[in-house]
Amino acid sequence: MKILFHHRVASRDGQAVHIEELIHALRAQGHEVRVAAPSGWDQTGFGASNPAIDAIKRAIPGAMYELLEFGYNLTAFLRLRRAVAAFRPDVIYERFSLFLLAGIWVRRLSGVRLLLEINAPLFEERARNDGLKLHALGRWAQGLIWRNADFALPVTGVLAKTVMDYGVPEARIRVIHNGIDPDSFANTLPRPAAKAALGLPGGVVIGFVGFIRAWNALDRLVDFVAEQQTRHDLHLLVVGDGPARAALAAQAMARGVTERITLTGLVERADIARHLAAMDIAVLPGITPYSSPLKLFEYMIMGCAIVAPDSENIREILTDGEDALLFDPTDPTAMAACVQRLLVNAQLRAQLGEAAQARIQSAGLTWARNAERVVALARSHQRPQG
Repeated sequence: MKILFHHRVASRDGQAVHIEELIHALRAQGHEVRVAAPSGWDQTGFGASNPAIDAIKRAIPGAMYELLEFGYNLTAFLRLRRAVAAFRPDVIYERFSLFLLAGIWVRRLSGVRLLLEINAPLFEERARNDGLKLHALGRWAQGLIWRNADFALPVTGVLAKTVMDYGVPEARIRVIHNGIDPDSFANTLPRPAAKAALGLPGGVVIGFVGFIRAWNALDRLVDFVAEQQTRHDLHLLVVGDGPARAALAAQAMARGVTERITLTGLVERADIARHLAAMDIAVLPGITPYSSPLKLFEYMIMGCAIVAPDSENIREILTDGEDALLFDPTDPTAMAACVQRLLVNAQLRAQLGEAAQARIQSAGLTWARNAERVVALARSHQRPQG
């Protein structure tokens, strides 16, 4: 098929990983994919944002920036319309962005079907976290975009419920979780050798990968290491950067466990696997309730023993006691109790890790399977009614 991939992403983070992995999988299956996106979006280093956009956000009031986002539709519409005319795609695949109406406009004018990937309810998320100013416009735009796609593709069943609340019929909703490319995580060193290669001690390594925020509750893992250091040979490996990293380092120093904690800072995407290979226990301390965390699938494919919140979106993927230990996120002691259970039981760690790894294939949690799901929808002959 000829697939036109449309997005407005300017930063190189988890969003870019999803985009690049899906495009790679589609092309690997013989489909022709062309990208309509802001120029230079794929040229910055991993973890970087667009400095020009960052400067604009700092320089002008929030409401004015949101109007500029809305005004960007003119540029996006002209770019997408030219791409449709030149490429003549069978389908447009778009990553949802708040205020980005260009995709539904081009769909209406061209008749080319539109598949809309939805990773978050951005109106609600930005209103809660980023101080969104134009609430009425944001909510209107989100609902309009969601209702006018041929298929809405939320990344979790939890998010699908929100999509339905905006009036999208269930017949036009397909949940497609995030995934993993197993080949990118193959050929890593065995766990003892992986620890040695990173200069880590030979005991149990508890790991985390991701953006370090205060709500990640990584401070509880630092406290756990401090409390257990005289009883167990353990080490905490935190892979990533973020605003809470300095506070975490200060806490480790105050608790006297600096030598038992490694904070790597930003790690290039290609180096993630060799860090994961060193982890015996991989922790997902806190998550948004509608997300499909990329790190979860990375933990799974590497056969780590996973500790994660017992929330609905996680239960769509994992089962407590079978392929992970899930903890009550409202209990501040529950995460540590799960880690403690795994710390003293190597057999349980191995069983959970093997089951999580097997779950990737049995549930089709790969980018290749996601590409097949997208193509199957693109090839369906008519838009469901509603």
